[in-house]
Amino acid sequence: MSKLKKTDPVERILLRHNKITEKAFQEIKTNNLHSGKYLGKTLVDHGYIHIQALLTTLSDELNIPIIVIKDIPKDQLPVPDLVISEAFLKEKVILPLHMDGSSLSIAIFDPFDYYTLENLKISVNKEIKIALASEQEILEAIEAFYGGGGSAMDRMVDKVQDDDLLNLDSDEESTEHIRDMASEAPVIKLVNHIISEAIEMRASDIHLEPFADDLILRYRIDGMLHEFEAPPKKLNSAMTTRIKIMSKLDISERRLPQDGRIKLKIQGKDIDMRVSTLPTLYGESVVMRILDRGNLKVDLQHLGFPKRQLEQLETLIQKPYGKLLVTGPTGSGKTTTLYAALDKINTAEKKIITIEDPVEYQMRGINQIHVKPQIGLTFASGLRSIVRQDPDVIMIGEIRDPETAEIAIQAALTGHLVFSTVHTNDAAGAITRLLDMGIENFLISTALLAVLAQRLVRVICTECKEPASLNPALLKEMGSWVKPGIKAYRGKGCKHCSHTGFRGRAGIYELLIIDEAIRGLILAKANGQTIRAMARKSGMRTLREDGWRKVLQGITTVEEILRVTIGEHS
Repeated sequence: MSKLKKTDPVERILLRHNKITEKAFQEIKTNNLHSGKYLGKTLVDHGYIHIQALLTTLSDELNIPIIVIKDIPKDQLPVPDLVISEAFLKEKVILPLHMDGSSLSIAIFDPFDYYTLENLKISVNKEIKIALASEQEILEAIEAFYGGGGSAMDRMVDKVQDDDLLNLDSDEESTEHIRDMASEAPVIKLVNHIISEAIEMRASDIHLEPFADDLILRYRIDGMLHEFEAPPKKLNSAMTTRIKIMSKLDISERRLPQDGRIKLKIQGKDIDMRVSTLPTLYGESVVMRILDRGNLKVDLQHLGFPKRQLEQLETLIQKPYGKLLVTGPTGSGKTTTLYAALDKINTAEKKIITIEDPVEYQMRGINQIHVKPQIGLTFASGLRSIVRQDPDVIMIGEIRDPETAEIAIQAALTGHLVFSTVHTNDAAGAITRLLDMGIENFLISTALLAVLAQRLVRVICTECKEPASLNPALLKEMGSWVKPGIKAYRGKGCKHCSHTGFRGRAGIYELLIIDEAIRGLILAKANGQTIRAMARKSGMRTLREDGWRKVLQGITTVEEILRVTIGEHS
């Protein structure tokens, strides 16, 4: 396991210049985020410091100039007659800039890589002069000048020379021929490039969608889809087949949807990918969900809970038995919240079993089951077997049917702590959903501990954050939360956030505790609106109210809260 060295020069310099806190370095050590290579890269990749702040601080401390590579005339790059492999330049993140009789000038990202600098000095038999530049700029310049210029996608496509490959027709070509074409190096590189680009941009999903005349490539970043340059539609069959091979799917089946999984290591990260293919009118549509195990936040402290709600939730998950429901739409972070709760109580004294569709993340010490309906392993059948395994805690990926709901309730009543998710708009709606499934009201009132509703909102980019004015309509929406001198913020848009104004996401939450008053309403089969009103009297903060709180804290924007929550009435 790699450790962050206490004597790392980057750490000393940034602390001395007050660019980062001791707490941040402690987080890196605790979460084992540092790969053991250049600490500056770790800090930038995990958002602890902006690249420009890092370069400026190191430049001031080390008296090394910073250069902007795009401002250098192209005819000066790369250095003529200098034989250094492209692979070496990429690995070490170095770009030759200028060479005279006695010295070689280079752009470098890591100025503390003394071993590489000394080797380069010996290899070229010249003194090495260094300038600082960002990793992205250097790698893009290497691609442009050593890879033949043009965009990365253009260069990938240009390598696909085979006419047969460019004219694949999935309806006519034989399975073996398609397999052969998909195994060609250019197609492999093209698919790898699309995946690498998505990971570089922090995307959670990759969408490849064929239409009549073209292929659309979209990445979901911070919950929103963005369209990017796509390969020609002619390559769709080859790329889809390549993705199927990687995820061990049946490449001969192009009429039915399929689901698979890919495990790979990219840019030093362990990546799991869930793959879904869907036959459409113009070819197979592919969606790949990226599950970056290294970026999984499994600490309740870092999910954005208000202090009071966090304390209540931490008390609930220590209960010996009962049921806790998490509700929200697909992609609202329900699974992450449940994993964070499980991680908190995952001790040697407790046996924890989960049943999921699919298992998104693996956690040591937890027994995880992937449902397989095609062989009869459903949530309901799996849950019956789990109860016989003497568990203390059970996590059910989703309650989809009355049978699963009933078994889960019974498990909670017979001495098990049960976590699960359900799809409803708010916390009170989960109770009426269970009633609609046919669960008896007295069982719900006895077994249910609480319901947590949540959404994810985009976080304003810290690098381009600026004050924002609130128009009268938005002020009206915020109602009683509007105070004299209220301040709101927005992201102007910059390179750091790909000009979206947002970078990362945080949760907003609504925690409904099942107290005596709520139990009485459940027994009376009260509707969701009545239960919600009673919970608010007891101090429950609604999703939108928690959202307004995060607006006033400068975390997100009013528009984001309106986007992810429905209107509510006091």
